[in-house]
Formats: sequence, structure tokens, C-alpha cells
Amino acid sequence: MARPRTFDEERALDAAMRAFWANGYEATSTQDLCEATGLGRSSIYNTFTSKHDLFRRALARYIDVMSVPQAEILEDAERPGLERIPPLFARIVDTEFDYREDDERSIGCLTVNTVVELARRDPEAAALVERDLDFRLGLLRVALEAGRRDGTVTAGRDPDTLARFINATIGGMRVSAQAGAGRAVLESIADTALDALRP
Repeated sequence: MARPRTFDEERALDAAMRAFWANGYEATSTQDLCEATGLGRSSIYNTFTSKHDLFRRALARYIDVMSVPQAEILEDAERPGLERIPPLFARIVDTEFDYREDDERSIGCLTVNTVVELARRDPEAAALVERDLDFRLGLLRVALEAGRRDGTVTAGRDPDTLARFINATIGGMRVSAQAGAGRAVLESIADTALDALRP
């Protein structure tokens, strides 16, 4: 008869997610994961089978956790379409300052970090990131199409192109925060992107 687990698997997954998020996949050792989760190697491997499996599950959890509040903002039918974008940008900026290391640099976004580090050589990670991208672009299109209908989005580009532009802007903000950009710099990037939606 199998022994029952004596730890909170969800809490361990969250701790591993934070370790991968801060350090990247390659730079996070099994010992780092043991220290982050408080688990021994055998518990980690018995539960998650491999470092890669733990990373895949941590990335999927990150995507789920981060997607919900963004979806709530972008699908808010009580706001005009364009008015859904500033609170999204505000959330992005806030999270960059909620998750900072001791050196005052952001740890960025785990999906963006994964694209840079792994997506070209890890098909499972690439598939998770691609699915997340499709979901986020869909949310942005909903808001931008609503803005077209209600007249708040007046840019000449189609909603799909604008959604990709906003997504790329967010990625750039994340990377800038990792490089040490302050709140005022990130907010100015967001404001410039908003200007592009209402020329």
C-alpha cells in the first residue's frame, strides 16, 4: 500500500514555480528545488517524475494563475473596449513591482522567460507558451473589437494586428523591467501604446 503524501503538492508546485521564474530552467538545480519546496529529492521525483515534468507543471500553473485576472479585465463588457487596456497595463506594471529580487530588478514573466530560454528546443514548453499566446491574443481581440464597435479604438489597423502589437508591448515592458526600468518608464511605454490605438 502506497504511503500517503505528507506535504501540500500545490504549495510545493508554487514554490518550484517561483524558483524557475526567478532563475530560469537551466539555472535551477534539483537542490534549488529541494530548498524552495522543502522536499527531499525522492519526494520531488516520486511526485513530479523529473525536473522537466515539474517545470512543465509549474509553467502551466503560472499561465493559469496569471490568465484569470487578465481575462476578467479584458472581458469586462461594462467598460468600453479601449478602457479595458489601461487597467491591463496597470496590472502588468504592478506585477513587475510585486515580484522583484533584492537587486530591484523584476523577475519578469515566466512565459516570456521561457520563450527566450527554451521555446526553440523544448516542444512541450513551446506548446504551453503557444496556447497561452493564442488565449491572450483572443482576449485582446475581444476588447479591441468592442472598441471598434463603440468607437473608442480608432486606429486603422485590424484588431488582430493591434492585439499582437499590445502583446509585444507587454513583452517589451516585462523585459525592460528585468533590465531595471522603473515604474515611470513602464507607464510611459504603456501610454505610448495607448496613443497608437486612438490616433
